Amino acid sequence: MSNLQQRIEALYRSDVRGSALLIVCLWATILFVLIMTWPYIPDTGIKIVVAIAAAAVLIFNTAAILAMVNHYKEDKDFIYGLDIKNADAARNRKS
Repeated sequence: MSNLQQRIEALYRSDVRGSALLIVCLWATILFVLIMTWPYIPDTGIKIVVAIAAAAVLIFNTAAILAMVNHYKEDKDFIYGLDIKNADAARNRKS
């Protein structure tokens, strides 16, 4: 594997790890807020609406992040190749 391919893979893996961390933080935050506010919601109908809204936020945001990671996987040579070339060019201008 060439040096460029190794750098592309490293950037992609880093983005996958970051995306997984963001998903975990998203779920933890939404569930924490839901659990902490649940006792203060007086009406059962409102509780159902809040639970459905929280589920929608979790599902759609998780799906969006996973779609982004999938897109990065499909076009990683182009996406990360540009990033690497621009970073190298910027580093060479400073030198």
